[in-house]
Parts: sequence; structure tokens; C-alpha cells
Amino acid sequence: MVCISRPVDSRSGGRHTAWESGGNPVRWASVVHTIAPMDIDHSDIGGEPRRRRRGGAGRPGGTKRPTDQYRRLRNPFPPVSIFSDDQIAVIHDRSLDLLAEHGMRILLPEARRILQDAGCLVDDESMVRIDREIVGAAVGSAPSFFEIASRSGNRDVAFGGDSVAFLPVGGPPHIMDLDRGKRPGTLADFELFTKLTQAFDVIHMVGQPVEAQDIPTNLRHYACTRAAVTLSDKVPFVYSRGKPQVAESFEMLAIASGIDRQAFEEAPRTYTVINTNSPRQLDIPMCNGIIDFAAANQVSVITPFTLAGAMAPVTIPGALVLQHAEALAAITLAQLVRPGSAQIYGAFTSNVDMRSGSPAFGTPEGVIAAIASGQLARHVGMPWRSSGPNASNVVDAQATYEGMMSLFGTTLGGANMILHAAGWMEGGLSASPEKFILDVEVLQMLAEVFAGAAFDDEALAYEAIAEVRPGGHFFDSPHTMSRYETAFYTPLVSDWSNFGLWTDNGSRDATTRANEVWKRVVADFEPPPIDETVVECLDDYIGRRIADGGAPPES
Repeated sequence: MVCISRPVDSRSGGRHTAWESGGNPVRWASVVHTIAPMDIDHSDIGGEPRRRRRGGAGRPGGTKRPTDQYRRLRNPFPPVSIFSDDQIAVIHDRSLDLLAEHGMRILLPEARRILQDAGCLVDDESMVRIDREIVGAAVGSAPSFFEIASRSGNRDVAFGGDSVAFLPVGGPPHIMDLDRGKRPGTLADFELFTKLTQAFDVIHMVGQPVEAQDIPTNLRHYACTRAAVTLSDKVPFVYSRGKPQVAESFEMLAIASGIDRQAFEEAPRTYTVINTNSPRQLDIPMCNGIIDFAAANQVSVITPFTLAGAMAPVTIPGALVLQHAEALAAITLAQLVRPGSAQIYGAFTSNVDMRSGSPAFGTPEGVIAAIASGQLARHVGMPWRSSGPNASNVVDAQATYEGMMSLFGTTLGGANMILHAAGWMEGGLSASPEKFILDVEVLQMLAEVFAGAAFDDEALAYEAIAEVRPGGHFFDSPHTMSRYETAFYTPLVSDWSNFGLWTDNGSRDATTRANEVWKRVVADFEPPPIDETVVECLDDYIGRRIADGGAPPES
């Protein structure tokens, strides 16, 4: 159904049925009534009472310079190498040997049939051995550059070359903040992070920032997809949790864009993350996701979860051999389904704490693996996804420096997609709005570095230098006065006042200031326009699917 009408504020419309599980209503929306996207009432968490101020979050970038330059970022620095080209070729070659001689366990019969029809060897234990020629031909058909189209048309995201896209945290079951501590995620928390994602141009796509655990799993994709498309016009995410949920999510996204399914499949419009079950296994939901996204011309981010010392060899080259083999196997399956479909080579190789077995992030080994993963992605000619995680349990110095180390590896290595770049905590088990804001500060400063500096006669300031007497200052020079408002990046969180003034202002640390920022952004939030008829069509579709019982995830 194509729904086209006048643009309106998405707060104005939409009728919903209650999300129900076992006959008990879940508090998301009342039956058949008009609702607004959920506001956060700060009165119960020590903040200001809920209010709506005109003007919106607009550009809460912490800088008076235009921030729309953040929408299409490019990394101007050539990617560095950690291994020689010959060593990367050896890793690639050993990965091909691994697939041909030992193979991958593929748990979905349909996926095994696709691979077998292409000439792969399948045994009785679901092991599939993939010849190197099959891998080479399949991976060679994957595009090295593509774009994902956004609903509004002005939030499209490019992948490949020197393009860079920062994405929010994805997948945590919990949220933690200064006011209420750690707790299970809810739909309200999902909406909170979606608003933060929309508010900052340096965050380029919507993710699955926290699980809405107050919504039953057979209905959760309806609630989260609706929130994603009404609170943001950025590219949305779809979980690969079985064919019914993926098909329904595609339908909802088509409705939200005012197009039919045929038009939806003419260009990539959404993405998913495919994680292998390292070592050397693809489960049923992930296989289905690969097949369904490739068939619909949508983007899969193929990402082995190879933690050195646990699910991968304890040595970084060995972990990379396994990572590369698993990625190539999944990409091969996708390309056999639809040659030329878009995938991103994903890497999530880090290490574990060998004393406890806990995942460790932002480590030297993680940086080395990230840079090498970029080399491997370029070796096969594909865009590369990396991440910005940390292992800290609280928003503190550890969370910051481990996150910076992770970004060090991704940016030096030339990553095109950096997932978990804002809000990741507790090794990925929690999302934090304070950490989200602190990360946005870092990402905006990094974007400023990417932009470089103007270099012309005015920037060289020769006349201004000559005008100021030796031993004088430039504070009130005409050159300074005409530029001071936009000369430098103005921080979002950082406090550059002296100790006395900082003390007079309450001695607030960066995490406390970030807490104040996210509350202000949410209070000021204005959702992007969306056609009222489109929202009505979306709600009608959701209502009918709920009446039919929804779609439970598949395992």
C-alpha cells in the first residue's frame, strides 16, 4: 500500500492496539487512541518536570558552526597497516584452505542446499566445505561501494572508499544511567536512544540501542520499528530473528517510506548484523537473515564474533584466519542468493581476560586486530565495519580510554561503518545515555579533525600578524573579532573554565554534565515530519498483524 499525504508532525496521529501477551496488556499504548511518541518524565528521576519547548533539538552539536557537514563524513587519512601485504595474503590463503578442507557448519537446510547447488561439499553433520574458486567468484561479485537510502532522502549513507558512518550502541538488554542505575530496557528506553540518535548528525543510522523487554518478543519488532520510523528519518535497523519478523519489518519500512515492496527492493534501505557462532558455525536465524536480506537487496553486516582465547585462537593472526574464513563463508552464501547484493565485511575480533574469561575491549590486541581487519576487507574489495566498545561497568575513565583505543583502531584502519560508537557499556550488556553523549562529543571532535583546516590568504593571517605589536595579543584584533564565533569547535560536554569558576558552578564532572545534556536533548526533541496517512497505514498494518497473533522469533 502506498500512502502519500501532507507532511505533519508525527506526534499528531496514529491509533494503536495494546500489545498483549497471554491476555495481559503491556503498557505501550492504549487501545484505539491518539498518542505522541513517548516523552521522558524527568520528575521521577531527579530532573526537571516534563515539558516541550519549541525549537527542538535541531543541532545540539555543541558548536556554532554548521553541523550538517557531519552527515557525509570522509576519512582523509590513508589507512595504516599492521601486517605486510604478503602477510595479509597468507591470512587470506589460510582462510580459504580452512573453508575448503574443514568447512563451516551450516544449520539451515535451505542454506546448505544453496551452497551444495553451487558445488560445495555437504556431509551428514551439516558441515559444508567451500572450494576457494567458489569463494573467489562469490566475493568478487559483492560491491565495493554502495549507498543505503533513507526515508527522507537527505540521510542516505555511503559505504566504501574513505566514507565513515558512526552508529549507536546496538543490542544491550539493559540500560544504566546516573538516576536509576542499571535496569532492564523498555520501549521508553528504546525511544530515548532513538531520539538521541536522531538529534546528532554525527550519528548516521538508527540501531537497536536497547531491548524493549516490556514488549513480548512476538510483538517487539512492531513497536520498535514504529518508533524507529516515526522518531527518526535515518536508516533503520532490522533484527534477523526469523523469516516472519524480517518480512514484516520490510513491509513496515516500505509503508513508512510510502512505497510498495517492489520499490523497496530497488535499493538498499535497511541493514542487519549477521553474527557467526564462532568457531565455524552459522545458526538458523543468521542463515535466514543472510538469505532474506540478500534476496530483498538489503544490507547484511557479516560479523564473526571471534574473541581470541575463547571462540578463536589465542594468537591474533590465528583469530584473524578464523574471522576471515567465517566472513567469507557468509558473504559467499549471500552472493549465491543474489549476486551483487550489498554486504559489509564485519570484524569484532578482540580478546578475553584470561583470568576470568570476560570479554575485553579497547585493548592493544583489539587495535591490532581492527587495523588488520581493515587490510583484509580491502584485500577482498569490500566495505569494512568495526566497533567502538569498552569493557567498563560504569561511565568512568576506563570507559573513555578503552572507547578511544577502539576508535584509534577503527579510524587508523579506515573503517567505513563504526558500530557501537555511542552509548556502549558493560561489554555490550548495557546502554548508557551519559556515555552516548560523551561519545558524541568525541565523534564530533573527530569529525572536525576529518574536515581539516581552511588554508588560504585569510587563514594565513599575514596582515593580522603584522597589525599586532610585539608582546601584544590577538583577542580584539579585527581578524579575531570577525571570526571568533565560528573559529573553534565549541564543546558539547567539556568544561574549559578555571577551577574557581568550575567549583562555583557545582564541581560537576563530565558524566554529570552528560546527564544534563541528554535530558535537555530529549526534552527539546522534535521528531522529523512524516505523512499522517503513512502513519495511519503503518498502524493499520501493525494492528492487523497483532490481531493475527504477531510473529515469534525463530531459533
